[in-house]
Amino acid sequence: MALIVQKYGGTSVGSTERIKNVARRVAKFKAKGHDIVVAVSAMSGETNKLIALAKEIQANPDPRELDVIVSTGEQVTIGLLAMALKEIGVDAVSYTGGQVKILTDSAHTKARIQHIDDGAMRSDLAAGKVVIVAGFQGVDAEGNITTLGRGGSDTTGVALAAALKADECQIYTDVDGVYTTDPRVVPEARKLSTITFEEMLEMASLGSKVLQTRSVEFAGKYNVKLRVLSSFEEEGDGTLITFEEDSKMEKPVISGIAFNRDEARINVIGVPDKPGIAYQILGPVADANIDVDMIIQNVGQDGTTDFSFTVPKNDLGRAIKVLEGAQSQISARQINGDDKICKVSIVGVGMRSHVGVASTMFRTLAEEGINIQMISTSEIKISVVVDEKYLELAVRVLHKAFGLDTIQ
Repeated sequence: MALIVQKYGGTSVGSTERIKNVARRVAKFKAKGHDIVVAVSAMSGETNKLIALAKEIQANPDPRELDVIVSTGEQVTIGLLAMALKEIGVDAVSYTGGQVKILTDSAHTKARIQHIDDGAMRSDLAAGKVVIVAGFQGVDAEGNITTLGRGGSDTTGVALAAALKADECQIYTDVDGVYTTDPRVVPEARKLSTITFEEMLEMASLGSKVLQTRSVEFAGKYNVKLRVLSSFEEEGDGTLITFEEDSKMEKPVISGIAFNRDEARINVIGVPDKPGIAYQILGPVADANIDVDMIIQNVGQDGTTDFSFTVPKNDLGRAIKVLEGAQSQISARQINGDDKICKVSIVGVGMRSHVGVASTMFRTLAEEGINIQMISTSEIKISVVVDEKYLELAVRVLHKAFGLDTIQ
């Protein structure tokens, strides 16, 4: 008998029929003697509808009140799933994030989990019940409802598994595992049987939508065994996310290719080439709670330099406005932005022990006439910014160049 935490995404619970299917799957695990805790998302499309309603009232919805609104989506799902389980003879109980006491900080719409009270859940499990918890949400120290950001139900599932010291956390979604890249872009993409936490963290942070980045961070930090599976297939082992490289694992140089369309570049041109200028530029952006990704500062000439960085596409206008407000202080000659870019990244722990990976990537893109605008590297990844129109071509040729369509 094992304690298993299962998380089901929005498409998995997108209709009452799909919720009934989830209930039957949970019942099978329960019948095998396992203790089951389930975290669920809102039904697919529901969160977007709730956000749209809020924006009909307020163009820029108040963050606290927006959390009150969007958290209701998961509340509907947990109640329906509990009813579906009871209907087939499985005792179940549902909890909102506040009822479980998932304590978070007060950063509305992107809160971080600080503590989970597992007392009530353990009591229910001991009584033979399936425990169902609303994903994506919690409460702060003052009792305000908070949400964890897009994909936050993944983080809820992993956090529950960590708090309960579960034997495994299973993330059920609309795909049957982690692929070498998006099969919709490259039909030859292959499902990976295993991937390391390092690689998965890079893939998630670089645009792979299978898992939320914070959920992978959480799993790695608390040593949670994580598996990605399809909620629409009865069989299959999915992809196991491992803590270290297994000697039996596939050993390609590159494990996958991630991409992100949600990028915009800001150029701050002609600023003084002096100590502290990077802080003067990025400080106000950070104060506005805008994430910065790739950064490039050119070699100074005539006492000035150009500074470029990327931000989420939706934050481009706000970031430029912040910088224009500080333009006199930073003495910038010009500030402009470009939202017609994308980021393409190759990821693999094999890069540590293989030379020539970067040159292969750059040569492959050059042969297709794809100009590289920015480059960022780490020990196991190389990311480039290119023109948005070349995204799918870049992914396809890199996937082939590194043999990801042929490695078995």
